[in-house]
Amino acid sequence: MHRAVKKLSSADFLAMSASGDRTELVNGEIVPKVSPKYKHALVQGRFFRFIDDWCQQQQCGICLPEWAIVLQRQGQDWVPVPDLTYVSSQRLPADWDEDAPCPVLPELVIEIISPGQSFGEMTQKVTDYLQAGVSRVWVADNQAQSVTAFGASEFPQTFWVGNVISDELLLGLAISLTDIFAPRRLPNAE
Repeated sequence: MHRAVKKLSSADFLAMSASGDRTELVNGEIVPKVSPKYKHALVQGRFFRFIDDWCQQQQCGICLPEWAIVLQRQGQDWVPVPDLTYVSSQRLPADWDEDAPCPVLPELVIEIISPGQSFGEMTQKVTDYLQAGVSRVWVADNQAQSVTAFGASEFPQTFWVGNVISDELLLGLAISLTDIFAPRRLPNAE
């Protein structure tokens, strides 16, 4: 006998203790995120350092890793957890200090392709972000050592190692992709 499965709302999902365990809400169902590996974590950490330093210097907003956003996707609640989320001080009130998902539409989300994911799969997620009102989405590809920047009204632009990525929404931020994708050299143990 086939039983109908109740679809979760974003409120139901966020109230669950497992909602923060590397899962997202998609089409009313809990979907696990791909577990990041070394290169994914390295690229995420480097992007975070550059953007967080810029935020602090410019006093212009906040950048956080793995911060859930409550959105709508195809008419249903959607709670993605981008690898990085940037929200400006213009959108997020200065006194906001809740232990909650991002309460506003972010200017930028960054997603990093993990092993087993494809660029094509990620572009569908990009489309969903943009249709939900996110201003910019950057997709980092460790294999290609590239970042493709998407905006709602612009053609995607791909940046490679040797290029500097910047965006008019993030004035003064310029990140060398050579710095993002450079191999990490661990110190020799002596």
